[in-house]
Amino acid sequence: MAMHLGHQIGTFSGNQFPTEFSTGEQPSSATASTSAVWKAPSGNLRSNSPQETVSPPMLTPPLTPRSAGDWSHLINLPTLRPDLSAACQAYATEDPGTAEWKDGGRKEEKKGVPVFVMMPLDSVTNGNTVNRKKAMNASLHALKSAGVEGIMIDVWWGLVEREVPGCYNWGGYTELLDMANKHGLGVQAVMSFHQCGGNVGDSCTIPLPKWVREEMEKDPDLAYTDQWGRRNYEYVSLGCDSLPVLKGRSPVQCYADFMRAFKDHFKHLLGHTILEIQVGMGPAGELRYPSYPEENGTWKFPGIGAFQCYDKYMLTSLKALAEAAGKPEWGGTGPTDAGYYNSWPEATPFFKKDGGGWNSQFGEFFLSWYSRMLIEHGERILSPACCVFKHTGVKISVKVAGIHWHYGTRSHAPELTAGYYNTRFRDGYLPIAQMLARYGAVFNFTCIEMRDHEQPQDALCAPEKLVRQVTLATKEAQVQLAGENALPRHDESAHEQILQASSLNIDGCSHDREMCAFTYLRMNPSLFQPDNWRRFVAFVKKMNEGKDGGRCWEQVEREAEHFVNATKPFVQEAALALLH
Repeated sequence: MAMHLGHQIGTFSGNQFPTEFSTGEQPSSATASTSAVWKAPSGNLRSNSPQETVSPPMLTPPLTPRSAGDWSHLINLPTLRPDLSAACQAYATEDPGTAEWKDGGRKEEKKGVPVFVMMPLDSVTNGNTVNRKKAMNASLHALKSAGVEGIMIDVWWGLVEREVPGCYNWGGYTELLDMANKHGLGVQAVMSFHQCGGNVGDSCTIPLPKWVREEMEKDPDLAYTDQWGRRNYEYVSLGCDSLPVLKGRSPVQCYADFMRAFKDHFKHLLGHTILEIQVGMGPAGELRYPSYPEENGTWKFPGIGAFQCYDKYMLTSLKALAEAAGKPEWGGTGPTDAGYYNSWPEATPFFKKDGGGWNSQFGEFFLSWYSRMLIEHGERILSPACCVFKHTGVKISVKVAGIHWHYGTRSHAPELTAGYYNTRFRDGYLPIAQMLARYGAVFNFTCIEMRDHEQPQDALCAPEKLVRQVTLATKEAQVQLAGENALPRHDESAHEQILQASSLNIDGCSHDREMCAFTYLRMNPSLFQPDNWRRFVAFVKKMNEGKDGGRCWEQVEREAEHFVNATKPFVQEAALALLH
């Protein structure tokens, strides 16, 4: 029966897959240690206790400076820093816009957009084993049968290097990647240097490594900080990227060592099972500041968020630039009249459309610095990532958040607080795309499934317009674009929107471009419910055919219905196993 079932499925999907798989438990034993020895940082570290929550105080009167000054030459400096240019040039040896795979990897010729599926956030347990192994095997079997290209896995820094710096336990990931390899599925491995918990969709809590948290307790300024002193421990502040604040290493050195250890341990899978490395760069793995944290109810949609530049390391940078610009009064603080996390733009002096501080000379100075710091943070991590994975045949990607609320306003306040200097008068995504293009990295963008009319109209949400802007920016920068859905959706309307967005048709013309991949959020019991599974199978089939596929939804869904009936036994097994 298994042979007959496998033949039916293979005929439909065009893929071969194993008809037998093991469900036995395997102990975790893969532990590696780096050979380097680090000395503790010199000097006394602060021992202040971290401030968990701070009630919003009364906002200060508008204090945004508006005086003129000759400083524009400072904020218009090229984004690429001199110390990064050599590494960038050494890596980008060919046109990143035309290379499907870097460094001698295979070039993908087929049409269509390959679909990956995100695994549960807790796929690997705290004990470094695969969570719900039987369910995982059944689920991977089902996904492969449906024509899915592969899966996305969060490789949590807080699990792998949890107890001791430089000691890496890959046990659970060894098991999980071996499963994917056995089922013939590719893997997008996310280097997750952030905390799990406190963001949309976070279903479990995985903090940063214990030894990192210890250093943040000693020096709370290692955490992102808002103007009211609230600390955010999701991710180490980019203000201290290059300082030896983590047991003698800098955060960027820690990230580079982690990626190097990953490469060394899984080198036998790179380029054929591990197809992509997505480099985490901030909260939720995204290149942004933690400006809209949901933890403890701090932020709720569609609030504008808050600037995260008040730790001493960020303020030191701002002060230095302001003094160089001859405006030392601009270096002591960020905007103090920008409202609170749940404010709306027009309720704040800084973000209001007429006469708002965002459009003043100080506003331009500050926002240019704030966004440039974020882009340079991306470069500082991409540089070692590209060196580590050079000549391995894997793609490198970076995730950018789809902040679509208040997009219809002039200031685009939520994007500004997150670090994207995007307003009605300025394209904030082109500089990010150009930076990624220099490293041959993929621009991965969220909210692909959303339509403008589905969102709250009073918040002037415009996800479709935002996706269009990003599509144009990646086209101009000649960088590949990949997509994700921001929220779980199993309906045909969302699927159709993803198909449209992934075709990259702008004004009826895409010049044969398509997204290089789409990652579906997320594998869970709901996905394997009969109606959802049938729609998902049809969706994958249409994505694989590409925008030139001429068949209608009804024809594809008829095939999907036959397929669902044929695969019902192990799809039911996957759904039941995930529930327990």
